[in-house]
Amino acid sequence: MDAFRFLVEIVFDLFLIVVLLRVWMQAARADFFNPMSQFVVKVTNPLVQPLRRLLPMAGNWDIATMLLAYLVGIGKILVLSSMSAGMTPMLTDTLMMGLAVVLFQFLSLLFWLTIIMAIMSWFNRGYHPMMAILGQLTEPFLAPIRRIIPPIGGLDLSVLVLIVAIQFARILLNNLLSLGMGI
Repeated sequence: MDAFRFLVEIVFDLFLIVVLLRVWMQAARADFFNPMSQFVVKVTNPLVQPLRRLLPMAGNWDIATMLLAYLVGIGKILVLSSMSAGMTPMLTDTLMMGLAVVLFQFLSLLFWLTIIMAIMSWFNRGYHPMMAILGQLTEPFLAPIRRIIPPIGGLDLSVLVLIVAIQFARILLNNLLSLGMGI
């Protein structure tokens, strides 16, 4: 049963990552001609387009895609809870845990993209499409930190501060999820 649960979690998590990337790229006004952006749009369009007819964009925020991410989070909670306990949690618990799943996944995504961007920056010489999209996505989080802690002796500590803040928030959310799901 653990192996099957793992597969279900992976499917939900991977799709949620792609949906969150779409929301994030639109909010950050990332380059949609980037190959990574094209992949994200093509994977999510079949579910986003019907929702977008009901919920149009609100400025930079794609409400339809945000709703899809929330529904995926709720779906993950419902499927996993029915697999482990054979019953679903109360509606209010499910709604809150669905939101926590989305937030946790966003923080995990931000963490890994920040790590990948930092490592790639050590080796990158010139333009690379992946580095460009990573910069567009992480810069809104790093810029405020850089205003408070500027680079010291050529060492940018903003990445370290962001990683610590992300980990702190992930631990808090993980505790919330563990309490709510009884894991």
